Amino acid sequence: MLNKIGPFTINGKPAFTGITPEQAAPYVIFVVKDPLHGCEKDVAEEVADHFDTRVLVADTGMCRTYTGTYKGVDVTVVSCGSGAPELEIILMDFMMNTDASTFIRVGGSGGLQEQMSVGDLVIATGAVRDEGTSHAYVPAQFPAIADYQLVACMKQAAERNGFKHHLGITRSVDSEYVGVGRPARNGYILERHKEQFELWHRAGVLNIEREAAILLTLTTLFGLRGGVVNAIGDNFVTGEPFLAGAGFEHAVVTALDGIVLLDAELKKNL
Repeated sequence: MLNKIGPFTINGKPAFTGITPEQAAPYVIFVVKDPLHGCEKDVAEEVADHFDTRVLVADTGMCRTYTGTYKGVDVTVVSCGSGAPELEIILMDFMMNTDASTFIRVGGSGGLQEQMSVGDLVIATGAVRDEGTSHAYVPAQFPAIADYQLVACMKQAAERNGFKHHLGITRSVDSEYVGVGRPARNGYILERHKEQFELWHRAGVLNIEREAAILLTLTTLFGLRGGVVNAIGDNFVTGEPFLAGAGFEHAVVTALDGIVLLDAELKKNL
């Protein structure tokens, strides 16, 4: 059942996405407008290029949204800005105004373990909530957990396609520099930043990015399905340098094929 439309509207539509209920598929992929992905055009369009059919259903400047079919399954893809605060408002547009039930973050990340190579995929089973937005909803003790069926389906998709992948915990942060142990201007970095980096490395966290925790917290909180698949763009531990777009195409295909597998499972169990 749809909730009432959220507080921010323009011409009767959600202000941030401009999406209407009939324009949203049950499965929604979120991608960040980020040059690090190596895309030559809007990243949502890059994903929608994989669809069998597609329609540009909304473009607010902040977000561009395509809905179409992929291997016979209805899918929506949305491009938006990076970080938990922006993804929160985009998620709320969909969660409050559509019947979409499954939300997937697809993007890039930095590797935190020696066994991670640039171009590998991480399918998150959960996330460390080291960003600030999710704490506005629930205390730090509340877990950010990926949907087990969606994780299994994306793992199966990666295996079938021969993509090197890892399952485990992702850490989400707000800072792209000192928060992940990367020096800022004039080499600025404190011991506490280095200690945090070492803590999560020794705890076995696989990778670092900015959006997984808010998506998994909100889908867990509201009883929806959430998943995250990120490519490794560089490795903080081994020093393997950043490569724009490394693994991103594999992450997109893993999410899409995972959706097809999940949809088949859900229909089989009806």
